[in-house]
Amino acid sequence: MSETRLLVVGAGSAGRMAVREMGSHPESGYVPVAFIDDDTTLHGTNVEGIAVLGGREAIPEAVKTHRVDEILIALPSVHGGVIRDIVGTCQTLRIRFRIVPGIWEIIRGDVQIEQIRNVEPEDLLGRESIVAESELLKTAYTGKRILVTGAGGSIGRELARQALLQKPEQLVLLGRGENSLFESEVELRAAAEGSKVELALVDIKQPDAVARIFDRIKPHVVLHAAAHKHVTFMEEYPEEAILNNVVATTELVDLCEKVDVERFVMLSTDKAVNPRSVMGASKRVAELVLLDRAAKKTKTRFMAVRFGNVLGSRGSVVPLFLKQIQRGGPVTVSHQDVERYFMTVKEAALLVMHAGALGDGGEIFILDMGDQIKILDLANDLITLSGFRPGVDIDVVVVGLKSGEKLREELVHDFETLGDTSIDKIQVGKTSHEIPSDFGDHIARLSKAAAVADRVEIRKALVDLIPEAELPDEPSGA
Repeated sequence: MSETRLLVVGAGSAGRMAVREMGSHPESGYVPVAFIDDDTTLHGTNVEGIAVLGGREAIPEAVKTHRVDEILIALPSVHGGVIRDIVGTCQTLRIRFRIVPGIWEIIRGDVQIEQIRNVEPEDLLGRESIVAESELLKTAYTGKRILVTGAGGSIGRELARQALLQKPEQLVLLGRGENSLFESEVELRAAAEGSKVELALVDIKQPDAVARIFDRIKPHVVLHAAAHKHVTFMEEYPEEAILNNVVATTELVDLCEKVDVERFVMLSTDKAVNPRSVMGASKRVAELVLLDRAAKKTKTRFMAVRFGNVLGSRGSVVPLFLKQIQRGGPVTVSHQDVERYFMTVKEAALLVMHAGALGDGGEIFILDMGDQIKILDLANDLITLSGFRPGVDIDVVVVGLKSGEKLREELVHDFETLGDTSIDKIQVGKTSHEIPSDFGDHIARLSKAAAVADRVEIRKALVDLIPEAELPDEPSGA
């Protein structure tokens, strides 16, 4: 049996567990030959009987002198920049690299050889794992009837997964894409453990069909993930952004009041802040719909959760870049300086669940997204993770900002101040902005314009309602 000589980067708990596991399974073929660790107190010592050669700067020499075949990254809680640096070194040395699982496997003492895997885009974020507040979630969701809109999408499906962990009485998966919804249903029914899982193949723009479901189910909680989110596409079809993101949301709010829903939690976006696109403006209007209704002191607690991009979700840049890499390039970036917020889908969903449990109604919760990431750096990282060299094997081409795109996103309006909550990564935006007294007339105007696809009027109506919006002109040929 051929052996794989392994250099382990990280001599902490994860690295030590990995080395012990390899010693217990010699049939794996892994032979750890040395440790690398930035902790200078470990340099020159032996850990698990293996020498700690030095910090990351010692990797090239260690690879050469110890005839290393592969590098194992065993740093489950470091900043993504450290992982990025190590991956870059591996790429320069043209050596294979893999990574151990996340922090929870380490805490459980459960690092196994079969869990060692390739480095994924999520590893480059280096975000700390969320500790679930069990009692908070239990109070809000356990034994409840929960309805998730957009349940076939990436974030909707993950919300449904997280909801199911709270052992609801019933989980209703509402969406319009039959294949993705069916996949969600099959997965979640297999994990239900006593909770009833039901599929509702309905477009939220069909108010009568949605009303029948609400009348029958009478949900306690609605997690509203359904939305049109594609910036460029919504510039071409602004009526769809209004009908889906504004009108349908307003109708859902009406239904929630009718059947006494306890909590309505809408997913919002950083693009709703100082919007430069119809999509972002439509989501800002949806936020205002909830704030307006919550101000009327209804039984339903209406709230929104605002956050940035979800890594790997449909429509995000990561799947697009990976497809471009698979085709041999080029990878297209809109601008060399464009930056975006990112978090993993699991982290986003779990924080949304916590925010929904915290809310008393009328809040816009804002998730801690960390620092924005340069999209150009992300493109280069993905090329490297795919085993290629940026600019050598795969080119990166700057194609220019598209209509409605911004260089940098924002999470907070100038007229909002942030307040802390009991959850570290969740803040609440407190606004000094007054909702106009004729807000209902604005919604009616938008609805009327969208119904007849009057795209000029839609843009005028959005700017009249949201003075901070700066929308591009209607695309030519749209």
